[in-house]
Amino acid sequence: MPLQNRVTPFGEIVAIEQRGMFMGNRGIIHDPATRTLLKRRWTNKAWIICACEFRGRRRQVMGRRSWTELFFLDEATALSAGHRPCYYCRRDAALHFAAAWARAHGLERVGATEIDACLHAQRLQGGAKRVHPLRGAPAELPDGAMVLLSGEAYVMARGLAHRWCESGYDAPRALRSADGLLTPPSTVATLRAGYRCTLHPRLSDVRDRRPASDCL
Repeated sequence: MPLQNRVTPFGEIVAIEQRGMFMGNRGIIHDPATRTLLKRRWTNKAWIICACEFRGRRRQVMGRRSWTELFFLDEATALSAGHRPCYYCRRDAALHFAAAWARAHGLERVGATEIDACLHAQRLQGGAKRVHPLRGAPAELPDGAMVLLSGEAYVMARGLAHRWCESGYDAPRALRSADGLLTPPSTVATLRAGYRCTLHPRLSDVRDRRPASDCL
């Protein structure tokens, strides 16, 4: 049985076989004796996206009283859930993210604490995932932004939508509209300002695929 440590675009932590490209954490939210989650789903506002490999270090996942290892299909999934790049193991990405965030928000510079506070307000509503109004067509969103449609998450890449699923992403399709925005608006603005998030390899050949018919 897989551990309950895979994160969906909705920020939910589930037990599925999916292999993630990135790791991350929200503090200590598990019991190392049973390697199961506690009732809480975060212990601080710093929800980060980490590298799966860093300087050859190895950890037993959920095996000790330390931060809880969470896994994401790709960086777009992590951003949708409300995480941001780690300043320790992904310092270059974190600095690029902060620089793009500052440009997007008209700031000279911004720190991790300020980003975390803003994201925490935008990713949750009543303890659950916050869905934001989508202004404009999904195709106008930057690559890596995720939208909600009929209860499903879709990532946008080069104007086309790909449904998130346990095995990765479905084939691309065009969307005329969506029910809301899953990725926090501040992160979407950061993507627009030039931050390039890492997408799953399944999306790399999207230019060579013909989109399915509009689903609406």
